[in-house]
Amino acid sequence: MHRMRPCTRWLSVVLMAIALGTTAGASWAQGEGYPTRPIKILVGFQPGGGSDVLARLISVKLGERLGQSVIIENRAGAGGTIALDIGLKSPPDGYTLMMVSGSQLTNAALFTKTDYDVETAFSPIGQLTTEPYILLAKPSLPAKTMRDLIALAKTQPDRLTCGSSGTGSFAHLGIELLNSMAGIHLRHVPYKGSGQALIDLLGGQIDLTYASAISATPHVRSGAARALAVTTAQRSPLYPDIPTIAESGVPGYDVASWYGLVAPNGVPAPIIDRLHRELADILKSPDATATLAKSGAEPASSTPDELRDRIHAEITRWRKVVHDAGIKIE
Repeated sequence: MHRMRPCTRWLSVVLMAIALGTTAGASWAQGEGYPTRPIKILVGFQPGGGSDVLARLISVKLGERLGQSVIIENRAGAGGTIALDIGLKSPPDGYTLMMVSGSQLTNAALFTKTDYDVETAFSPIGQLTTEPYILLAKPSLPAKTMRDLIALAKTQPDRLTCGSSGTGSFAHLGIELLNSMAGIHLRHVPYKGSGQALIDLLGGQIDLTYASAISATPHVRSGAARALAVTTAQRSPLYPDIPTIAESGVPGYDVASWYGLVAPNGVPAPIIDRLHRELADILKSPDATATLAKSGAEPASSTPDELRDRIHAEITRWRKVVHDAGIKIE
């Protein structure tokens, strides 16, 4: 019987180890064992806005389920595209994620020069929430209702100021759409996030602001700001007493806010699937639903493919609105 020489036997063992190591490494690279260290969620706006509030709520529960810390990093500026740029340049390993709003992605697609296509540059993980914007007024504003505001704005064109989370955001587009459909002219004041706009509204520096329900709710409930209307076509089940803009003299008006989680393109599918499953379970939990309701948002879990379709639909819709309404971006 032929016996393998010691050197040959040693070489065979080494080659087998390398082969096994390569297979294990490939399996590991595809998400096995993930995560082994803290995960970062980039937020494109300053603390206090809807993206930030939701990211912090999700991060705690996601960290508990993954067994690792989930850290929030605010990188505000350029309508949220600074955070998108940073995220895009991060390794596609599942350790850098991005909390995004529909307006943030639409802004990047329609109004900001970028080196990438928003619809293909990121790996969608899933939608998280949907909610109306709430048109808030400072308490001292004479207008008590949406109809009052329209009448007041027609007597004071370009004098009433309305803040948004940034030029090109859904809130900004919503303001310009309202101007077009109602025949008024609220003067748009862009901020680096809804948190700053709310601070100036509460301080009386601006008259109005479009705020996500998440960021607006505490101020509405405290009486520090007056809610004139919600922006969705139907009243929000969370705010049944607040009328819609559509039923207050501007029929057909409909603007909704939503948030989702994405990753740099190229993250292994098993990692995307794991994150999607964990987020879906979080959003189904009674305590998460209750917490979101207190913040004015409704869970809206989706698959990665459904989120990709939503992004495409929003960009297509707003491109048409901008064209048809003749909206000019300042």
